[in-house]
Amino acid sequence: MSFGTGAWRRPITMFAVAISGALFFTALSAMAQEPAATTGETAQVKTEKKVDQLKITYLRQLTDDLPPLSLLDLPPKDDGIAGAKLAIDDNNTTGRFMKQKFELDVLESANPDEIIAHALEKTASGHGFFVTDLPGKTLLAVSDALKDKDAVIINASAHDNDLREENCRLNVKHTAPTRAMLADALAQYMAWKRWRRWFLVVGPKPEDEAFAEALRRAAKRFGLKIVEERKFAYKPGGRRTDGGFEQVQQQIPSFTQNAKEHDVQAVADEDGLFAEYFPYRTWDAKPVIGSAGLYPTPWHPAMEQWGATQFQNRFRRLANRRMRALDYNAWGAVRAIGEAATRTRSTDAKKLVEYLRSPQFELAAFKGLKLTFRAWNGQLRQPILLATGKLPVTVSPQPGFLHQRTELDTLGIDKPETKCKAYSQ
Repeated sequence: MSFGTGAWRRPITMFAVAISGALFFTALSAMAQEPAATTGETAQVKTEKKVDQLKITYLRQLTDDLPPLSLLDLPPKDDGIAGAKLAIDDNNTTGRFMKQKFELDVLESANPDEIIAHALEKTASGHGFFVTDLPGKTLLAVSDALKDKDAVIINASAHDNDLREENCRLNVKHTAPTRAMLADALAQYMAWKRWRRWFLVVGPKPEDEAFAEALRRAAKRFGLKIVEERKFAYKPGGRRTDGGFEQVQQQIPSFTQNAKEHDVQAVADEDGLFAEYFPYRTWDAKPVIGSAGLYPTPWHPAMEQWGATQFQNRFRRLANRRMRALDYNAWGAVRAIGEAATRTRSTDAKKLVEYLRSPQFELAAFKGLKLTFRAWNGQLRQPILLATGKLPVTVSPQPGFLHQRTELDTLGIDKPETKCKAYSQ
């Protein structure tokens, strides 16, 4: 009688299955008898999935300034705010992996007292990060109101040199470049081109004089000469009436006639109320620089280098318009906070403030270099674009302008020159 090998193995296999089943149900019973361990593991998973929230407040003071000279320069209602929103999206892209979530709160008001009260309320509720589009006076008032709080303010709009110097505050940093940085960037290129003689025209407003003073400083710093200076008075009320072009076409040549021999016509008009009248209308056929013609700016909507094309496209999809300089400054301010949160793996205000003030902080910002804050006054070091209405022309610092620390410190107030005392204490 012959039997196949399968007949002998079948009883053994059935026995093994029975043993395996018994072990499986024994394991289930053991697991059911350990509720404490399971609860602890579940709590640990829940802790790991917790998301830290960080709210950034955008403070904007509304003003009644005159509209710009050109309809093309009318600022959009979300100027600056759209840049901050793009940075929030960028922060959250990284934040998903770090269990961090960023939100933007916006307050727009014409009343400085309301802005200060809102900042105090936000800080009291644990939200101590502010990006500001405020005049210098209001910025200082907000800073002083928060001076004893775990708060940091990042100025995205005010270019005043004194906010980084004699009126500097320890709780304020600046992504907006100073007038000194803008003027130095322009002067470096003029020195590189050897266009050394300037005929300077200055508007009647205090801001015009402040920019003119920055231009005077820059010219002296880089071996240039202002051969003549004139004040330009204008009446903005009738600038768009019929016959305005004919009036300007006669006014500007006569105003610039008989100037001393010069290479360029420099114009200081911060609000853009008359500078655009000068290109192609001056008595002498000279390039116009400063507030019109070739102008310094932290950003330009036609910028494409260093990955900027992708950056510009993302902004256009978000805001349905081109990125302006204030948008870029606000984006940099919000990204700086996000970068600090990523590097410290924290949303604690005190830790983030300390990191922003540390030499370890760096920001990648589509300008070819890592940007850092100056330790002596809180100003963000950055290259400055020189541009026309259509295209960037060049980027400063220019070749050959060297510095023992970084070439970016050839733009603006350097450490040996600073009058800021708050950061040295």
